[in-house]
Amino acid sequence: MKGSNIGEFEELVMLSVGILQEEAYGISIKDELEVRTNRKPSIGALHSALNRLEKKGLLKSFLEGPTEDRRGRRKRFYQLTLTGKEVLAGIYEQRKEMIQLIPNLIFNS
Repeated sequence: MKGSNIGEFEELVMLSVGILQEEAYGISIKDELEVRTNRKPSIGALHSALNRLEKKGLLKSFLEGPTEDRRGRRKRFYQLTLTGKEVLAGIYEQRKEMIQLIPNLIFNS
């Protein structure tokens, strides 16, 4: 599958977009990453990852119309594509299978 090889940060960005659904835009994605991972990515690094993921066909974006509270600026929102969802599902399955092969690994639920 084209574009299915992604790095850890790209995976976390995709997961954040999936969590946020229709509220997934630059700052909200950055905030979600900070809360969920205790990382503080720069907005530049985040936008670079979002652009890469969109070029790979794993995310799509659209611009919201300008608003007064944003002083006429538009906001770009992101969504997982079907391919993006399939890639995340594949990553999940691969990790689950590999984790199950580790002897004596115990998860407390």
